[in-house]
Amino acid sequence: MRRLGIALGMASGLMLVLSSAAHSLLGWKQLSADIAKTNAPPDLVRGLAIGWHFGGLAMLIFGILVLGLFAMALRGNAIPVVPAFVISIGYLAFGIGALAVTGFDPFFMVFIVPGLLLLVGALLVRKS
Repeated sequence: MRRLGIALGMASGLMLVLSSAAHSLLGWKQLSADIAKTNAPPDLVRGLAIGWHFGGLAMLIFGILVLGLFAMALRGNAIPVVPAFVISIGYLAFGIGALAVTGFDPFFMVFIVPGLLLLVGALLVRKS
C-alpha cells in the first residue's frame, strides 16, 4: 500500500505543478483577453493579474513541496504527512466550494482530483 500511496502522491504533485503553469500562462492569457473586452480600469486589471499569478506561484510551491515529500518516501524515509493533508484539504475545500457557487461547473474538478489523490496518497503512506 505504501507504493500506491507514493505513486498517488507523486501523481498529485505533478498535477499541481502542471496546473500551475496552465493557470498562470494559459489561464491569464484567456482571462486578460476577456477583461480587455470590458471597460475595466487598468489598476483593477493589474491587481487581478498580481493575484492571479500569485495563485499560480502558490500552486507551483504546493506541487514542489508534495513532490519533495513523496520523493523522500520513495527513498524509504518516514515523511511528515501534515503538509500533504493541509494542501489536499485546501484543494478539496476550494474545489467543492467552487462547484457549489458555479452550479457544478466540472472545470473545478481540476482542484478536486489532485486533492483526492493527495489525500489518499498521504493516508496510505502514513499507515505503512
